[in-house]
Amino acid sequence: MSEFINENPDILDENLLPSRKEEEGDAFQDEALNTVNLLRRKRLLKIHQTTACKVYRNVELIDRLKAQEMALDQVPDLTASETEESDEGEPEDPIDAQEIYDMIAHISDPEHPLTLGQLAVVNLPDIEVSESNDKSKISEVLVKITPTITHCSLATLIGLGIRVRLERSLPSRYRITILLKEGSHQSENQVNKQLNDKERVAAACENDQLLGVVSKMLSTCK
Repeated sequence: MSEFINENPDILDENLLPSRKEEEGDAFQDEALNTVNLLRRKRLLKIHQTTACKVYRNVELIDRLKAQEMALDQVPDLTASETEESDEGEPEDPIDAQEIYDMIAHISDPEHPLTLGQLAVVNLPDIEVSESNDKSKISEVLVKITPTITHCSLATLIGLGIRVRLERSLPSRYRITILLKEGSHQSENQVNKQLNDKERVAAACENDQLLGVVSKMLSTCK
């Protein structure tokens, strides 16, 4: 592509994108850190002046994994009967909007070397999940996307990438709807029909060239 459609999009810091809050167990793991771990973190803070740098976050992750491993070593092993009971009674975790956002926020934009989350093409408030308590019934996932400009010709491709990502990640009982946010695109109705037409989506996924572009978009997903 010789020219960008939108050369100067607004960009969000990836470290500031919505994410699930730390579990209570993380605080326990921090308390389990020894003096050497804490001193190492203090030195890194003096150097980088922020906890958002990759080096600090990597060291923090390693420290927590070590603390978690130490805590797990103190837990007695389950007996065979306890393991069987645990497997049988383990409920399926419900999927919420944050989990959907985590699945799609790191998809690469086909035009810019940035993610859909960084470009605010996908936003947490624009995701809805209607979870059915009966796992034999259909659950609904609605994602509204916001193109960076109202005449973006790549909106359909972006929506296709999101659909492929969700269909590959979610159980088959989830019905996925991808829509352009109201007023965000001059061909809103036409694009919405394309993104939710099963035959058109299936035909697009059989196009090797198109599927190659989508695969490249999904290669940055975590």
